[in-house]
Amino acid sequence: MTTPSPSLAELRVDTDPTWSAAVVGVIGGLGPAATALFLQLVVDLTPATNDQEHLDLIVLDHSTTPDRTAAILDPSHPDPTPSLTRDAQRLEALGAAFISVPCNTAHHFFAEVEAAVSIPLVSIVDETAKAAQRRAAETSDADHAPRVAVLATDGTRSAGVYQGALEALGCEVLLPSTAQQELVMSVIYDGVKAGGPVDVTGLLAVVDALTEEGADVVVMGCTELSVVYAEQRWRSRPELVDSVESLAIATIRQAGRTPKL
Repeated sequence: MTTPSPSLAELRVDTDPTWSAAVVGVIGGLGPAATALFLQLVVDLTPATNDQEHLDLIVLDHSTTPDRTAAILDPSHPDPTPSLTRDAQRLEALGAAFISVPCNTAHHFFAEVEAAVSIPLVSIVDETAKAAQRRAAETSDADHAPRVAVLATDGTRSAGVYQGALEALGCEVLLPSTAQQELVMSVIYDGVKAGGPVDVTGLLAVVDALTEEGADVVVMGCTELSVVYAEQRWRSRPELVDSVESLAIATIRQAGRTPKL
């Protein structure tokens, strides 16, 4: 006898008592290494003594989503918004309580995605900006606003997503020079995304130059930079604020848990 395929209603995790009430939906693959890092951080930062105390997640690792930076810089490039929107709708249809997207540049397309679903999206940009503002306020002099430098893709920088989020929090934003930005993009695309060598020394030189220019903190505002941050174990560097780590912490809190910090 052939077993009938389950209906969409039967597939929903929020009707299955073996799933938790706050299932996390993840739009991943933007890029794949960053998604793997995000999932690892969620595991590492969730207080748990057994499998059942960890978060329930539904992960769509949609690596073929059109490049977000290319779409921002070149209107003729394929628009990632339809892919992001459909994936958000898929996660909602499966019963996710909210959605996390480990990609900074994707934030530029959030308005249309958020309008297409009734569950919240956790913003990696907003969460990282808040973390940076707090860290900068702790270290900055009282006579000036917190100064935050941002390392990100050309697309994120051109769209001004971090500039807007940080300025709304009263921060002064510093950006790399043209030559520094070229190195950052090489680390992201030629290094992490392409699996090539990463100029760690050059990236640290950019960080040091920005702090010498007055930055209280420097944001790793691209998830590929977060991969380097994790591999180099830079969490001990107080001048750095990482975006994937910030999103993982916010995701755990959104699920009603207290992250290990």
